[in-house]
Amino acid sequence: MTDTVDTDSFEKLARLKELRIKHQKINAEIDHIASKPETDQLNLRRLKTRRLLLKDMITKLESAMIPNLDA
Repeated sequence: MTDTVDTDSFEKLARLKELRIKHQKINAEIDHIASKPETDQLNLRRLKTRRLLLKDMITKLESAMIPNLDA
């Protein structure tokens, strides 16, 4: 019996955590910027686009972590 550790899963979990933290920070920044009356709309749009890209990356990584079970 061989004792091997699936380091790929740990790397994916670490990456997922990193992406979620970035997403939360951008979300907080968007909330802060949007609450100001003198909001730069272009900057706000760029932040929202980056947040959406991060969300897509998180979803893709989560999907890759689901085991492929044959029914």
